Amino acid sequence: MNQTKVKDLVDEALALNETLFLIDLSISVNNKIQITVDGDNGVPLSECIRISRNVENSLDREEEDFSLEVTTPDISHPLKDKRQYVKNINRILTVKTAEEEFEGTLTEADTNKIVLTWKVREPKPIGKGKVTVLKTATIDYKDIKEAKVKIVF
Repeated sequence: MNQTKVKDLVDEALALNETLFLIDLSISVNNKIQITVDGDNGVPLSECIRISRNVENSLDREEEDFSLEVTTPDISHPLKDKRQYVKNINRILTVKTAEEEFEGTLTEADTNKIVLTWKVREPKPIGKGKVTVLKTATIDYKDIKEAKVKIVF
């Protein structure tokens, strides 16, 4: 199966809805095509069906047999695309870098970096007791090893 041809078909389908974007495309050795798409406002089932049909109708099963699956990202999987960070502003993220791990609310995401904020209790500078302090971390995308949305019930 030609991955470039499949990617072109997916891009063609995504071009009809600018809010959707490709997260992952894989083709296994037994021609199982897995396409993962996400959207700035989520992905309706009808869009997954439309993308699937666009790809399936353009490939010939007589020439090469295949199976096709179009899905949205699982909440347990790490964020891969910068647009996913923008979509998840005001949610709690767990972000791992090479040096440390952060957990905080995503307050900002642009083309180069993200900003996380969280509260911690620290000893008062003078006297006994503790005070709540707001901390922030600015992290470049290139430094992020893994980022996941924390599921809060």
